[in-house]
Amino acid sequence: MSGAAERLDHFMARANAAYYAGCDPFADFITSPEISQVFGELLGAWTAAVWVQLGRPDPFVLVEAGPGRGTLMADALRLVRRVAPDCHTAARLHLIETSPRLRGIQARALDGMAPVPVCWHDSLATVPDGPMIFLANEFLDALPIRQFIRQVGGWAERFVRHGAFVAVPASFPPDHPAGTRVVPEGDVLETCQPALDFTQALATRLGHASGAALLIDYGYDAPAWGDSLQALRGGRPADPLHDPGTADLTAHVDFRSIAQRAAQCGGVDIWGSVPQGPFLAALGLAARCAQLERAAPRQAVQTRVAAARLAAPEHMGQLFRVLGLSAGLVGGLPGFAGRRGTEVSPNRGT
Repeated sequence: MSGAAERLDHFMARANAAYYAGCDPFADFITSPEISQVFGELLGAWTAAVWVQLGRPDPFVLVEAGPGRGTLMADALRLVRRVAPDCHTAARLHLIETSPRLRGIQARALDGMAPVPVCWHDSLATVPDGPMIFLANEFLDALPIRQFIRQVGGWAERFVRHGAFVAVPASFPPDHPAGTRVVPEGDVLETCQPALDFTQALATRLGHASGAALLIDYGYDAPAWGDSLQALRGGRPADPLHDPGTADLTAHVDFRSIAQRAAQCGGVDIWGSVPQGPFLAALGLAARCAQLERAAPRQAVQTRVAAARLAAPEHMGQLFRVLGLSAGLVGGLPGFAGRRGTEVSPNRGT
């Protein structure tokens, strides 16, 4: 192997850091908060309900990871200020964002929205202690992944050299919940250690204090095989290995592994994951859209189309999933029918 080869997760981390520092990601893709104000408003209503279930802590830490343009949080805070002013007053807003350019965009979007000035962080580690309500929409999918491919007689890991994959002999990733199934030659297994590490830190934080978290992203809730690495450049699919730093690189999120890692921390309840469509429906998507249609009848068709993009199975409603974590909560976590069982344990593949 030449020294020029780079492990895929290192390549992906470097490429995305350059992309978010120098490009406008919203020219390439649109997220749920940008599709409809209802998305952020429903998460604002969820925040207010959870705050009551936590015993109305004052103050509490309201955190968003990967806040994009700040649209989700602006919509959420606007609704909270209107329907639950005490919750709004108690909120201390903290955003996890490493891009200085995006921080500036978020500051403008949230100017005057929070009761006290917004604080930014590079990681969860510096967010102050205390009861916490945490939101992350399309945050985990951009964390760097590793890929392992089944070959005759063993496994190899994918590295990147000169814009192409090269295979380096490797062992099966330890403690992966893929089971002991016989794996056909050519099958690809993806792992995302940064997502697991982040989840562990989040669950540990919740277990030591109290609070709740929502992790929303596209992905799957069962051991899955296949190459899900993808890139968007200029709003169109692109080769993820070509011209790093000019395209947004993402991969599907393994919600089962994330739920297992959270459960291993102890002290937290795991909810879901569930598809985004039923989750938004449970939070009152139809009722809120009906209110908007009555208030702005000329925008009724646009409101319905946006809601369908968010919740219909053929759009984002099935591909996107929602995982909840909670500790110290009175009652069930809004949007979920019940806690997830923890009977699934990780196994080492063969």
